[in-house]
Amino acid sequence: MNSADDPIKKALEEGQFDNLPGKGKPLNLEDNPYADPEWQLANHVLKNSGFSLPWIETRQEIEKELAQARADLRRTWEWRKAEATQNQLSAQTEMQWQQGLGIFQAKVAALNKRIRDYNLQAPSDRFHLLVLNGEKEIAAIVSA
Repeated sequence: MNSADDPIKKALEEGQFDNLPGKGKPLNLEDNPYADPEWQLANHVLKNSGFSLPWIETRQEIEKELAQARADLRRTWEWRKAEATQNQLSAQTEMQWQQGLGIFQAKVAALNKRIRDYNLQAPSDRFHLLVLNGEKEIAAIVSA
């Protein structure tokens, strides 16, 4: 039984696709054929000028702040873990870990507010960000 892919496989084996125009060059995925031409032109002008839509910039800021908060907490956890491994876990170390947890939780609360505001700005729910669960974030860092 022949499948629909058989003629394509045969053509590939015979080298019929070897001399196509643009071979080896990246695809131009800049243009969306389904986008409104006026919006597409506006987005193109903004992008070439180094700008993007405000909701996109907000999303990038949120993602950057979240990555920094995670890195800060991970660094504090690694320091606490190293102290515990060497049996040098002091009250000072534990206090700084608790302080780091408090700072992280405050950052998560602030980011959740920004995420909710961002979700109101995003043009479609497919661009929405999920609200963060601070406990799950901490558990992921501690268990890594």
